[in-house]
Amino acid sequence: MHQRTQSIVAFLIFLALAFAAAGFGALFPPGEWYAGLNKPSWNPPSWLFGPVWTVLYVMIATAGWRIWQRFGLDAKPALAFWGVQMVLNALWSWLFFGLKQPAPAFAEIIALWLAIAATIHLFWRRDRVSGLLLVPYLLWVSFASLLNFTLWQMNP
Repeated sequence: MHQRTQSIVAFLIFLALAFAAAGFGALFPPGEWYAGLNKPSWNPPSWLFGPVWTVLYVMIATAGWRIWQRFGLDAKPALAFWGVQMVLNALWSWLFFGLKQPAPAFAEIIALWLAIAATIHLFWRRDRVSGLLLVPYLLWVSFASLLNFTLWQMNP
């Protein structure tokens, strides 16, 4: 296969993996339960989440793809962390919206935050652009962690 074609295929695989996590999360929409929760005044409007996550998933996929393109299996630990944080990303929606369990979801989102931070660290050491591509994701998950915690506390 031609190198350019291989690169495009690899990028599409990383996009598919990122959006598979998104698709799994979409199986557990906020619904009536979430609508009925007490929320802080700074809770974002529902319409904001879709566009933000779409951009973030493209950035996450691009970061992973860049590492793969430049280092392949030599970056196995970094790519393993990329995979771990994608699994944790997908599981949060199931815990929070699917099972309606803000406390376990909060513990899980802390694990997600740590996995993203580790991925940024490992990516940064190899390719700063890849590390930087994940910073908005970490910031959004930081905000989501605070929101998760606040919702848990406001809705015992």
